[in-house]
Amino acid sequence: MRLQGKVAIVTGAAQGIGRGSAIQFAKEGAKVTVADIQADQGQETVRLIESKGGEAIFVQTDVSKEDNVRNMVEKTVERWGRVDILFNNAGYAAVKLVEDTTEAEWDHLMAVNLKSIFFGVKYVVPLMRKQGGGAILNMGSISGLTGQMRTPGYVASKGAVVMLTKSLALDYGCDNIRVNCVCPGITDTPALRKHIDAAADPEALIKERLTRVPLGRFLTPEDIGKAAVYLVSDESDGITGIAHIVDGGLLAAAEYSSTWLPKKPEGEKQ
Repeated sequence: MRLQGKVAIVTGAAQGIGRGSAIQFAKEGAKVTVADIQADQGQETVRLIESKGGEAIFVQTDVSKEDNVRNMVEKTVERWGRVDILFNNAGYAAVKLVEDTTEAEWDHLMAVNLKSIFFGVKYVVPLMRKQGGGAILNMGSISGLTGQMRTPGYVASKGAVVMLTKSLALDYGCDNIRVNCVCPGITDTPALRKHIDAAADPEALIKERLTRVPLGRFLTPEDIGKAAVYLVSDESDGITGIAHIVDGGLLAAAEYSSTWLPKKPEGEKQ
């Protein structure tokens, strides 16, 4: 198992990519602190891990609050004595134009998506330095690498995550602490389903979005979790400061649509 003997913290682990990653980390042998503001769903993630023979604890955490993040790290050390992996996964997207966004909404978005990373790194780096190293993974997005309509605050926050990741990698490489970010594409999470279900024609929206993905499917939280395992494991010990894209090929082309593909011979799967 690739994370045997390691202790990991995963924020935003009550659902979606966070839950999928926490389960994958435990599957690979890590002891996992499941951190989230949602207690019931966070506890369910712990139960799912334990049902498969893994070890996990839940710490209710509002990642936008420094004292909460400090407590999250302290509870992890109290239980297992160390922190080897921090996955700053927590975040959310606000679908609003700038002129419709309040100052409080903008500040909260930046606090959850960006300031939370500042807090997490602040409290785990001294521990990792004493231990001789560690791995930090930040949740980016393909929206941090290119523009996206109607989500200016989200795009700004994820672009900042990518650049913060690179700077942290430079600052802490000398301490054998690697810092990377993972940038998912369209991933089938509760947040995505909520967005799709609000559309006038959800099925049409799904079909339209999938025409832009060469692999022809939405990614799953497990897809991102597997990439996360690689980035925090010793298999990637020569890698730091990167934005690792997992998007089914969406950013591979400036223009692409599956509707442009030639029809396959009758009897073959399209």
